[in-house]
Amino acid sequence: MDVKDFSYDLPQELIAQDPLLDRSSSRMMVLDKSFGTVNHRIFSEITEYLKPNDCLVLNNTKVIPARLYGSKEQTNANIEILLLKRREDDVWETLVKPGRKAKTGTKILFGGGLLTGEVVGMAEEGNRLIRFSYEGIFEEILDRLGQMPLPPYITHTLQDKNRYQTVYAKYDGSAAAPTAGLHFTPELLDRIRDMGVSIAEVTLHVGLGTFRPVKEKEVCKHHMHSEFFRIDAKAADLINRTKAEGGRIISVGTTSTRTLESAADERGFLTAKSGWTEIFIYPGYRFRVIDGLITNFHLPESTLLMLVSALAGRERVLSAYEEAIRRKYRFFSFGDAMLII
Repeated sequence: MDVKDFSYDLPQELIAQDPLLDRSSSRMMVLDKSFGTVNHRIFSEITEYLKPNDCLVLNNTKVIPARLYGSKEQTNANIEILLLKRREDDVWETLVKPGRKAKTGTKILFGGGLLTGEVVGMAEEGNRLIRFSYEGIFEEILDRLGQMPLPPYITHTLQDKNRYQTVYAKYDGSAAAPTAGLHFTPELLDRIRDMGVSIAEVTLHVGLGTFRPVKEKEVCKHHMHSEFFRIDAKAADLINRTKAEGGRIISVGTTSTRTLESAADERGFLTAKSGWTEIFIYPGYRFRVIDGLITNFHLPESTLLMLVSALAGRERVLSAYEEAIRRKYRFFSFGDAMLII
């Protein structure tokens, strides 16, 4: 399977640069994964496609303001740091620009010295390990100095940090938002619960690898980045019970999907579990847990588009994308939604 099989042409003006004022007012394309038919709705109307014995699965990760701007202690040269994952209490794997200025032993000052970092080693793909020193609570300092790590295709400044955060975000750790969840409001979630739909929460801390292009020509040769996930006994039991009673598991986002499919055994049975996943889902994959998916419109040739194609079929998905382009849907992180069911 060639990576070019997942290519499509997207007009630049359809890349959403700003979130809508009302999260749930985005458009929603509903794709029937069995027949390929599509309907065009508003996201708040998703209740019309859910049933009382369904279970929605949300990823409750929280995006940290992971982009830091600092300067070298000795030369005052500007350096940009992106926090990728915490290795130890105060040691983070980071992406540094420009990397050539960040050799082992380099000290970097942030906020006039409110936060100090020292490069203590190297990691994969040229990433740097940085040990941070500070007085007080790291998360509070980061919230003060850091900026939200918006994807490279968003060029507008985000006025409100919370708009790149789901309303149910709980656990710090992501360098990117699980964007399918950005469409939900507390009021919409209450309506869904009142219908008798169960809601389970899992955690997968999204890494920047989600935006990295597939460089291999053959899809199957691509190596996925590693991300930490966790599913507790309560969520596992709820999902198992839903399936046993004939209900559907509707995953909110590709990250929730990867969590469930990583944690399940061959029968699709879940137990409490945590660890690192490198699962790569592309056409030919047999889903063990999910029945439906709420997602956004994804980049051409991306692993996310491949996952969606595995669920609904590559030709059906690309045909739906062509229609979305014709109808001027908004694409990517702050864009419109797709319900595959």
